[in-house]
Amino acid sequence: MASRLKYLLVFDFDETIVNENSDDSVVQVAPEEELPDWLRETFQEGFYNQYMQRVFKYLGDKGVKLTDLKAVYEKIPLSPGMPTLFRFLLKNQDRFEIILISDANMFGIESNLKSNGYNSLFRRVISNPTTMEKSGYLTLGPYHTHSCPQCPANMCKRKILTEYLTERAQEGVKFESLLYVGDGANDFCPSVIFTSTDVTFPRKSYPMHKLIRKMEEKQKGSFKAKVVPWESADVVAQYLQALLNKF
Repeated sequence: MASRLKYLLVFDFDETIVNENSDDSVVQVAPEEELPDWLRETFQEGFYNQYMQRVFKYLGDKGVKLTDLKAVYEKIPLSPGMPTLFRFLLKNQDRFEIILISDANMFGIESNLKSNGYNSLFRRVISNPTTMEKSGYLTLGPYHTHSCPQCPANMCKRKILTEYLTERAQEGVKFESLLYVGDGANDFCPSVIFTSTDVTFPRKSYPMHKLIRKMEEKQKGSFKAKVVPWESADVVAQYLQALLNKF
């Protein structure tokens, strides 16, 4: 039945669902709300996950508890218009399969989604694994390994999305089109495999949006998916409503 077409809707988390980078937010519970220079200087481009492993260890060493971290994650504000978009999706859950792919961490994402009441929206949350140690520390691991030269060592969203689509196809699920809401360079990576029936929703003037424009400037028509930039996620909700009205 045409009216039951399913769309795969993919969300990023940091600076997409929430209006901050959740990794930066945890600094609030550090002593004097800042990280020491020696720790910050260990950061290397492309190895953010390893850096955050060290940050969580430092916070644990300083007596920061899991409940303190949870409270920070729960309070991170949603991006403009995101509650409207989520209310729309809660009413139309049968039409969308919704997943979240994020380079943040499972503990932080689930804390935030549960506190806002949106955890049930997502068929799957894919992020870097966290373990709550008996000692009270939060430890972080890498999600996987990959060979994509564009992405950080611990996560390539293109690989994740491709594997997810293969898995669903094997289960007999084929999507009418792919829809992607994101902001970062690592959200641009999966979007380059999209076709003309797919839609990307890059946050306006953020890296994903800039990279799409750059690709188009270089070679018109090289970016295949439809591009719908947003400053408020209301724009996404309106677009999806119009999409459902077509069928």
